[in-house]
Amino acid sequence: MFEKLGHLIAKRKKPILALFLLSTIFAGVVGSQVFSRFDTGGYMDPNSDSAKVWEYLDETFEVKSPAVVLVVDGRDKSVDDPSVVASAEKIEASLRSEPSAESVLSYWSAGRAPSLKSKDGNSAFIFVYLKSTDFTEIDKLGGLYQEKYDGAFEGMEVYASGGAVFANAINGRIQNDLKISEAVSIPLTFLLLLFVFGAMAASAMPLIVGITAILGTLLVMLLLTLVTDVSIFALNLTTGLGLGLGIDYALLIVNRFREELAKGLDDESAIVNTLRTAGKTVFYSGVTVVLTLLSLTFFPQNFLKSMGYAGAAVVALAVVGALIPLPAILALLGARINKGVVRKGGIVQKEDGRWSKVARFVMRRPIGVITASLAVLFLMIAPIANIKFSQVDSGVLPRGDRAYIASQFIADEFPGQESNPVEIVFPNGASQTSEINAFLSQVSATQGISRVGQLELVGESARAVAIHSMQPRTSEGEALIKELRNLSAPDGTLIGGAAADYADTQNAISSTLPAVLGWIIITVLLLLFAFTGSVLLPIKALILNFISLAATMGVLTWVFIDGNLKFLVGDFIETGSLDTNTMVLIAVVAFGLSMDYEVFLLSRIKEEHDAGNSNVDSVAMGLQKSARIITAAAFILAVVFAAFVISGVTSIKMMGFGVAFAILLDATLIRAFLVPALMRLFGDWNWWAPRSLKRFQINH
Repeated sequence: MFEKLGHLIAKRKKPILALFLLSTIFAGVVGSQVFSRFDTGGYMDPNSDSAKVWEYLDETFEVKSPAVVLVVDGRDKSVDDPSVVASAEKIEASLRSEPSAESVLSYWSAGRAPSLKSKDGNSAFIFVYLKSTDFTEIDKLGGLYQEKYDGAFEGMEVYASGGAVFANAINGRIQNDLKISEAVSIPLTFLLLLFVFGAMAASAMPLIVGITAILGTLLVMLLLTLVTDVSIFALNLTTGLGLGLGIDYALLIVNRFREELAKGLDDESAIVNTLRTAGKTVFYSGVTVVLTLLSLTFFPQNFLKSMGYAGAAVVALAVVGALIPLPAILALLGARINKGVVRKGGIVQKEDGRWSKVARFVMRRPIGVITASLAVLFLMIAPIANIKFSQVDSGVLPRGDRAYIASQFIADEFPGQESNPVEIVFPNGASQTSEINAFLSQVSATQGISRVGQLELVGESARAVAIHSMQPRTSEGEALIKELRNLSAPDGTLIGGAAADYADTQNAISSTLPAVLGWIIITVLLLLFAFTGSVLLPIKALILNFISLAATMGVLTWVFIDGNLKFLVGDFIETGSLDTNTMVLIAVVAFGLSMDYEVFLLSRIKEEHDAGNSNVDSVAMGLQKSARIITAAAFILAVVFAAFVISGVTSIKMMGFGVAFAILLDATLIRAFLVPALMRLFGDWNWWAPRSLKRFQINH
């Protein structure tokens, strides 16, 4: 298949390039419209009790959450002071006149309800309910309301918070941070490629594949937004994977093409041999990464689903770019791929260089190397004992962000989570009044509950709210929901709200993880077996990858929970926990990229083994011929993701650092030391498989 593809591309290179160029321009122009359609939410399990509660509140009780929450702080004056009242009424009147506001409710217009006043009596709430339900519009309005109302007003201070303001703050920062990270990573990447390849023409090829993969995925994400919500965070993942893996795959293809030319082959033969060897490796590596990323779609949350779809799309497009238009460009350039020489050492690759020497050194002392490597890994794993999980809230924003300042002011000054109550719905409440009252008495007596509101009846359904004192999206909020759900409640009772949403999301992730792990383990084992024909090597790869992931999680705990390395990653707010969704994302992406490098390495080792070399020589020569590319690819990919560390959003900072660390750990300690040492110990067992399974092996 790959040989036929090589002949076709070599003969039809100009039409292929023309089609590729037109497709890229179309994808970039149309796909750029996706930037206004991203969602900052998507963390909810749509099948959970909390999701059903939101449906009841919307459809039966016609209750909407305030999109904008303002707090008027009289500073040293009471909210009942005539001057504060007059100023607050001016603000409320202005809010009511906003064309986007459906209704406004405040402490002053709601009969001066004590629940809407701060504990010191100097601050009070104003809730703004918007007409629009379109996310893009709400996001935009959040920024407009914050700009217009947040800040000093007639001797008072007004703080703007709420979902719309938070969404706008997150989206704005991510889009601005993305521009900065790309401005840093793309030029730096080109310089690194120039060092690796030693020639201007060759160095440009990987960037072409990476950038076109990103543009193509923008179009895919735009199409996805027509049928589902797509997380704003998918933008960072798409950029990182598209640029990084596009470079990885192009490195492999271009390097092999130059090798074939150096043997004296003509352009077409060089293209055919390149696709037969490196092209096949890229294809199966890409399939492995795509299948790993698709495991994210198993989770019910749109946040993780959209990451899975976008990640799989950008990897698939990077593979297509590396296998079709890139070889067409190489066929057109031929020997001119080495034009613009800046470093001769980057063009000629030695058969027996430093990487071969490293491999032989490791294989002379395999037990000592394995022991030392595992000791380092388990030292990295140790901090994982302190790991705690939470979900994205205002704590992901920088300390100086007004949305974060407003959120903290509300948390400090108001004893109950008035805008984040526990919502209790009784679908058959009209016939369960006595049971409901008994249940609500238990709820009121539960530690952490500040008060329980009056029962509201609409038709057959009933609703009550319980105000609690802890932050909702935390382990404490989760424990409260679990306790409430364990109370003796009327049949059909549903408990929702922000804390319940968090609890249900955590439960959805933990209950889906076995299926995700099963999918990853089975697909990776089958693909690696088909690729290598070995039973032992796929098992070894899985075990090493899981150990590497544990080490990455341990280091993330040490950095983002314990607050270390701020001089390197920049300042962030220590919340004492890690975002669960981001950790799942890091784990799956890092696992997929680790398998990418595993396929790269094993491909060259197997090629040498099939040529009749001994186990030791195969490993040494395979490492020599692939480690340079793997190390360069890993370092460049790490640079791409590490650029996200400059983000002001902690979850993006964590993703960038986590993936970059996992990549570097895998390409150094795992691939350069543990893999050669273990393959030396396994000896000829490396390539063993039952005779009955040999027919499933790919013929290299």
